[in-house]
Amino acid sequence: MKSSIQLCLLAVLALDLCAPAQVPPSAALSQARAQGVFNIADFGASGDGQTDCTASIQKAIDAAGANGGVVVIPVGRWLCKGHLEVRMGVHMAGLNQAPQSWEPATGSILMPTEGRDQESAPAFIEMRSSTSLKGVTIYYPEQKVADIRPYPWTIQIRANPANTNEVSFDSTVENVTLINSYDGIRTGPTENGRHRLLQINGCVLRRGIFVDWTGDIGRIENVQFHSHFWAHPAFAGNWKRVYAYMQQNLEAFVFGRTDWEYVNNTFVFPAKVGYRFIETGNGACNGQFSGIGADACDTCVLVESLQPQGLLVNNGEFNAHRVGRSTQVAVEPGCSGSIRFVNCGFWGPVAHNVVLRGSAYVSFSDCYFSNDNQQDAGWSIVAENGKLQVQHSTFDARSRRRPPGNAWAANDVRRQPGSIHLKAGLKSAILEGNNGYYGVKIQNDIGDRAILRDNEPFRAEQETAKEP
Repeated sequence: MKSSIQLCLLAVLALDLCAPAQVPPSAALSQARAQGVFNIADFGASGDGQTDCTASIQKAIDAAGANGGVVVIPVGRWLCKGHLEVRMGVHMAGLNQAPQSWEPATGSILMPTEGRDQESAPAFIEMRSSTSLKGVTIYYPEQKVADIRPYPWTIQIRANPANTNEVSFDSTVENVTLINSYDGIRTGPTENGRHRLLQINGCVLRRGIFVDWTGDIGRIENVQFHSHFWAHPAFAGNWKRVYAYMQQNLEAFVFGRTDWEYVNNTFVFPAKVGYRFIETGNGACNGQFSGIGADACDTCVLVESLQPQGLLVNNGEFNAHRVGRSTQVAVEPGCSGSIRFVNCGFWGPVAHNVVLRGSAYVSFSDCYFSNDNQQDAGWSIVAENGKLQVQHSTFDARSRRRPPGNAWAANDVRRQPGSIHLKAGLKSAILEGNNGYYGVKIQNDIGDRAILRDNEPFRAEQETAKEP
C-alpha cells in the first residue's frame, strides 16, 4: 500500500513538472485538491536559485490547506526572500529521501534570505498543528563564513500568534539537512505537544534545537549537528572558521518547559554547550535522554533549572576541551531536582569532568571518568552543594603517548587526577563500589555526612616507563 501511494505521488509529480509554472486554472486546482498533491512549480515557483518563490510556495500551502494534502518541493534551488506559514493539515515534502551530506549540493533546496541581523524576526517556516516538513535541505546563501550574522529561527512549531486559543500539536520535521542555520528549530513559546524532530543533520551556529512549553511528550531522535555540513566549497563553507564559531557560540540542545521529553541518539560537534536546561516563563524540563553525545565542547551538559522529576540520562558520551568551563557536567547554583546518569562516559582534556554547585540530587552509576589534560588536571568530580551518589564507576588514568583512537600500551606512563572532592557545602554523599587505575582518590571535607564503602583504595602512581 505504501509503495503504491509513493508511485502515485511520483507519477503526479512527473506530470506536474511537465506543466508550465503558473497558478493552476480552477479545473486543474480542483483536480489537485482531489488528489491532495500540490506542486509549487504549478503555482509560479522557479527552482533557478534567482527567483523569489515565497509567494508561490505560500499559495501552494494555502491551496493545500483547504482540505489537507502534500505540497511538493521538486529538485531545484528555491529562493525565498520572505517567510512561510504551514497551515494546519498541510505537509511539505521535498525529494531528499534522507538527510544529505555537504555534497553534492543537489536535491530539494530551500534558500531563505529574510531576517539578516534580526534574530527575533519571524521564523523562515512556521508550523501549525498536524503539519510536517520532510525531505529538504535548507541553505542561507547570504550567510558568510567570514562574517557570520544573526538570523531568525529556520523552523518554529507554534500556534498562530493572532489566535490566543490555538495550540500546536503533532508536528513533524524529518529528513531535513540544515547547512548553516543561525538558529535551527524551536517549539513554543505557545503551548505545543507531541512534536517529532527526526533524522535531522546539519550545521547550526548559535542554537540548534530549543524546546519550550511542550505540554505533552515531545520526541527528538537521530539528530546530528556537526561543523562538517558547512565546511565544503559546495556551500561556500570553511572548516576552521565554522568549527571555531560553533565552539565559541553554539548551544546545541536547549530545554525549557517540556513535560517528559524523549531524546534518543543525538550528537553535536563542536559546541559551547551541548545540552542546556533552563527555566523560561513557561517552566522547566523533565525527561529521558538515551544515547546522547557531545564532543569538543566547553560544557557538555549545563543544568540551570529542572522540574523535580528531573533528568534520566543513560548511555551518554561526553567529551569537553580545554576551552571555557572545560567540563562535561555543570550543575549551577539554584538548581534543584534529580539528575541521574547511568552507563555514561566522560573524557577529554578537561579541568574537571563534573562540577556540582546546585542543590540537586545527582547520581552516577556504572560510569567512566578520565582526563587527557596532562598539565593542570583537577578532580574528576567536584561537589560543592546538593547530594551526590557515585556507584560502581571507574576513574581511569590517561597516557600522554596514546594516539587518539588507539589502545594504550601496557608500559605507558599514566596520570590519574583526584577522583572525587567532597567540599564543605555538600549536604551528603554516598560513594560505593568504585574503582580506578590507581584506585579511587577521595578528599572528604564533610566528615560523617559521607558514606564511603567498598571503594578501591588509592595508591601512589607507579611509573612503568620513562617519558619519551
